[in-house]
Amino acid sequence: MTTTKLGIIGGSGVYQMDAIKDATWKRVESPWGAPSDELLFGTVAGVDCVFVPRHGRGHVLTPGAVNYRANIDALKRVGVTDVISVSACGSFKEELAPGTFVLIDQFVDLTKHRESSFFGPGLVAHVSMAHPVCPKLQGALAEAAKEAGIPHSVGGTYVCMEGPQFSSLSESLFYKGQGWDVIGMTNATEAKLAREAELPYTSVAMVTDYDCWHPNHDAVEVMDIIRVLNENAAKAAKLIELVAPKLGPAREPSPLGIETCLDTALITAPEKRDPALIKKLDAVAGRALKS
Repeated sequence: MTTTKLGIIGGSGVYQMDAIKDATWKRVESPWGAPSDELLFGTVAGVDCVFVPRHGRGHVLTPGAVNYRANIDALKRVGVTDVISVSACGSFKEELAPGTFVLIDQFVDLTKHRESSFFGPGLVAHVSMAHPVCPKLQGALAEAAKEAGIPHSVGGTYVCMEGPQFSSLSESLFYKGQGWDVIGMTNATEAKLAREAELPYTSVAMVTDYDCWHPNHDAVEVMDIIRVLNENAAKAAKLIELVAPKLGPAREPSPLGIETCLDTALITAPEKRDPALIKKLDAVAGRALKS
């Protein structure tokens, strides 16, 4: 039995994690560049945790400027075994009102300008994204949300747009018409990279607004979002406090076999693999490349 080391990625409004005790900020170097900020190390309910603020403390990075590869690499490099993302989002459904936490199970990736893979020329890999979140993590979060009394929905499709602009009305109505649930600017990129790093990942999409489709609500405005963000951040801390002991310290593997998914993903012949890229992949894919 392995030990859980829980990685937490905080989105808009979540720049620190008060649930983490004995907390220390430390800089972690990555061959993929600089992570969004220092990482916060500590424990929650006796479980080792590492937190990274996705946009940096003070919210200095746009969604397109976040170095997702460095963030995921840094978490893997320090021994994180599972990743929970908490993120702000807009809702396409009346019943998913501001303040609701949606435990995502699917993504639609509409981003255009991002590095969303660790692999490339010289070492090609194709991981499955059919089931992009870990049901073990999602189930534990559902139990914790119920225990905390947080309004939540289990399952939902997250549309990941490029941003940083919000949707046009036509876009919002189109996404709603597809039956999708929420919209954000970050999570699909993270989910893909976490899978390549063999890290079980799940997303808590915290609803702040109705995007701009709702006829009885004004278009999205930052000040309104900030008010709900602050309310959601406090609930997110409580959620992490309750979910940590459900996941550890003794760790159960993902039922999807995510921890070994690269065994069937690497396609480049060993003699054709780029040594420089192999070196950069030491944390992300070292296990698979050595086997």
